[in-house]
Amino acid sequence: MLRILSFVLAWLCSLPALAAEPPVAPVERDPQAAPAQGWIGVEPTPYGPMLIQQASPPPYRDYQMNRILTPEEKKRWRQTVMPMMANMAQMDPRETMNHFAVKYKAKPGVSFDEVVESMMLRANQVNMKFVGSNLLWKDFQAILGDYDAPRVEVFSFCDIAIGRELLKIIPEMVVFLPCRIAVMEDADKNIWVMMMDWDVTALQLVGNWKGIPAELRKDAIEIREKLENVMRAGANGEL
Repeated sequence: MLRILSFVLAWLCSLPALAAEPPVAPVERDPQAAPAQGWIGVEPTPYGPMLIQQASPPPYRDYQMNRILTPEEKKRWRQTVMPMMANMAQMDPRETMNHFAVKYKAKPGVSFDEVVESMMLRANQVNMKFVGSNLLWKDFQAILGDYDAPRVEVFSFCDIAIGRELLKIIPEMVVFLPCRIAVMEDADKNIWVMMMDWDVTALQLVGNWKGIPAELRKDAIEIREKLENVMRAGANGEL
């Protein structure tokens, strides 16, 4: 839930910027030098800023962790954003969650195991390393004694090289890693392949990508494309 809220908040905070002039071109990061004026590029809008960073980020170093936010800062942030969310996003929780998922329905006749096998084969082809799984439905049975719940399994993948480069620049990105794809039966025994709809291009609406190399931006977008490739292969049973 916290991950989803972070995406909602990032999107909402970008809204005033839509009325501004197009953002300037990203500044390429020199690995040997820190950005002269930190990471934030100011983009004035007719509405003024809605949220303002309260402290300067540290000088750039690989794997440089950002400061710890105080409970008071987080409270002020929530008090600013939550009323705006309530007024702008009037929908029930099921529809809200639906906006943050990308999903494909498996073709008729494709079994759950065939979906999983197809995903694994395609992940290997596109250089997404399989790093683990969570067989939730087996825990439903073993721990909760629930033998009626549908089958649901979550699979974790990672592009090791891109993951390392992302963490060098933004260590907090580790909370989004590894990338996960879920395979789940619904109430009618249809099989679905799903993941969180993380579209990194939306971050360009929040602010400048100062210090983020163009090649790394391209790689982050490519990860999304690879994950969708894996999902489509699974849903189609492409063995």
